[in-house]
Amino acid sequence: MSKPTAIVPNPLAAIAARWTPSPRTVRLAALTALLMSIVIIVTGGAVRLTGSGLGCDTWPKCSGDSLIATREMGLHGAIEFGNRMLTYVLTAAVGWTIIAARSAEPRRRSLTRLGWLQFFVVLANAVLGGITVLLELNPYIVAGHFLAATALLTVTAVTWERTREGDGAPRPLAGPRVRALAWALAAVTALLVIAGTVVTGAGPHAGDSSEVPRMGVDWETVTRVHALLAWAVVLLTAALWVVLRAVDAPAAPRRRTALLMAVLLAQGAIGYVQYLTDLPEVLVGLHMLGSCLVWVGVIRVLLSLRERPAVAAEPLVPPAPRQEGPAVAAAL
Repeated sequence: MSKPTAIVPNPLAAIAARWTPSPRTVRLAALTALLMSIVIIVTGGAVRLTGSGLGCDTWPKCSGDSLIATREMGLHGAIEFGNRMLTYVLTAAVGWTIIAARSAEPRRRSLTRLGWLQFFVVLANAVLGGITVLLELNPYIVAGHFLAATALLTVTAVTWERTREGDGAPRPLAGPRVRALAWALAAVTALLVIAGTVVTGAGPHAGDSSEVPRMGVDWETVTRVHALLAWAVVLLTAALWVVLRAVDAPAAPRRRTALLMAVLLAQGAIGYVQYLTDLPEVLVGLHMLGSCLVWVGVIRVLLSLRERPAVAAEPLVPPAPRQEGPAVAAAL
């Protein structure tokens, strides 16, 4: 007779059996993943703006014969390799989010799933970053790399917001027309982000000092389209704020919309200054940071238009007493 197969314990279940984080710890873990997703975007922009995109000329190694940057690679190699190492810090932050969400009581499967979604987006974007290097900074792949990083930013922002609410059915805090206006704002902002990648892909910051091909579009034209979309986002945000005040919406949506407007105005100012001063690297980097803050702000406005209460824990019901059959009762 064969021996029964031993069951390998689930590491996450083992941790959950020994550690129960507080809700504050879960929120902090989710916030750390959100902040790291912003850091990885900004530092990725720094790699591009310093011309260090091919500082490590292959992937997954840094060079054909070295896993890490060497002294001969100079500053560009150190910058590119440093950005690669930040991916591990980001992965650790995402891992912390997964473990904290899995170990929390009561258990919230929605948060655990969002944490795992973060992990798989990080993994996919790491591979896409490697393809970017192997294809020598193809501008379309670089744009896809940034959009994948924005997808991670979206998931981490949603996860952070979800840690501050329950798993009950969503209840709208505004009417359908107000919510439609907010979704229109989100859609136009998404177009703005996509247009920004085209502006970058056609512009002078190719990411490397060598001759790197650019997108085959007129840079001045796509820049004007980008600016028009930015003004559309500003007008939609202003309209949403006015409508929220007119319908006497709760304070949270009005406050978040006002904060988004402030970020948009600062971002617009940076955008015009960088355009008029021939795209200095520092301002372009600040503009990338601003784009992250704008997108997170839009997500927070959207999620503030509904609430999700906590789900009450179901009481434990003791099993019903066993009903004995007539024969057993007669025997007793």
